[in-house]
Amino acid sequence: MQGIERGLQVLEAVADHQPVGVGELSRVLGLSKSSVQRNLHGLAAAGWIRPVGEEYTRWTLTARALAVGQRGSNEGHLREIALEPMRELRDLTNETVTLQVREGLRMVLIERVDSHQAVRNFVRLGAITPFPVTSGGLSVLARLPREEQDRILAEPLEQLTPRTITDPERIRARFPDVIETGYAVNIGQNRTDVCAVGTAVMDPGGRQPIAGLGISMPASRFDEQRVPWWGKQVRATAAAITERL
Repeated sequence: MQGIERGLQVLEAVADHQPVGVGELSRVLGLSKSSVQRNLHGLAAAGWIRPVGEEYTRWTLTARALAVGQRGSNEGHLREIALEPMRELRDLTNETVTLQVREGLRMVLIERVDSHQAVRNFVRLGAITPFPVTSGGLSVLARLPREEQDRILAEPLEQLTPRTITDPERIRARFPDVIETGYAVNIGQNRTDVCAVGTAVMDPGGRQPIAGLGISMPASRFDEQRVPWWGKQVRATAAAITERL
């Protein structure tokens, strides 16, 4: 049992930090390099991860991990329902549209509809991010019960970019505006050159958030004067997804 738990621990660490090398995994997990290396080779042999890089080996998840995750949850149903409204939002804004769901204390990307523009953002399916650093994640966080917010914000937040807000009280101070406007704005908090406007997709009763929906774009195309319009469109799309549930 300990071997299985250790292997899953390594797999989750790869998912959080990919592409990642043995040394970094050893530091993150507090395990010896030999133990990490042994588990990595076992996961690779089973088809869960694969090596990348040339100078030294780094590891990343394979499509198998995402596929199994989707089969083991209700996310597939949500993705099917959300895909058409997401495409319509992409066509309206000509920017990339993303859909995230909660996975423990983080958000995980389960669907993406890419912009048609030559310069566009790319984020891999299965990417895991803290709640406060994406527009959809912050919108979800703002609508959770206070005790869940406290549990999420109690986890230290890494300074991903110079704009990342890591202070829990400063994050919490943004909630009233997110609730009032119905959307959140992210200017380079997750990635320096990426901005986004997002909202929460609510359950059919409007009681709790079930996903985060975002319009994502390069910082070069972000225009503060267009934020209210983007916010209106992403809210309408989230409402359309809720109506289909």
